[in-house]
Amino acid sequence: MTSIVKALLVLVGLLVVAGAVAVGYVMNAGLSARAQPGSVETYVAGTIRNLTVARRARGLRNPVAPAPAVVAAGRAHFADHCASCHGNDGGGDTEMGRNLFPKAPDMRLAATQNLTDGELFWVIENGIRFTGMPGWSTGTAEGEEASWHLVHFIRHLPDISEAEIAEMEALNPRSPEETRQEIAAEQFLRGDDPPPAAPGHAH
Repeated sequence: MTSIVKALLVLVGLLVVAGAVAVGYVMNAGLSARAQPGSVETYVAGTIRNLTVARRARGLRNPVAPAPAVVAAGRAHFADHCASCHGNDGGGDTEMGRNLFPKAPDMRLAATQNLTDGELFWVIENGIRFTGMPGWSTGTAEGEEASWHLVHFIRHLPDISEAEIAEMEALNPRSPEETRQEIAAEQFLRGDDPPPAAPGHAH
């Protein structure tokens, strides 16, 4: 038996063992998104993320100069597109963020803040497969500029103020129930007749 064949057999054996361990882990932990990832799973996921982010992206420098207006633009974009999962403060403590797997990260902490600007930009543009993070790329220069604005805002998250959070709350998307309540209130103020009850509902 040649050394190449032996090496291949060892590799196949290792892959079989790794597969068995992975299957056993999934069967033991289940597939519920409500569970908290373990330390091993968190490490593996982080390692895979670091491997999948294009090496070129890590060294990208933000072409948009930092300025209050840039951070404000990123803040407004974040409030409208990102806060439903990440929260206005970036802490991830939202109904959506808590129920993702893995949970939405606290973007104020080192795990996010230690990423390079290029890595943050890449994640915003491309998303991360097998998580709740979508890719937001529009394929346009304007879309890329908006993503760089978001990078500046993410850097600002550890120092975000209560006044900024309050401003963002006015920009957060309304839920369907909030929209229905607002329409009903407007109709009431105009004196419109209430909509007819659905068939089968008691009066």
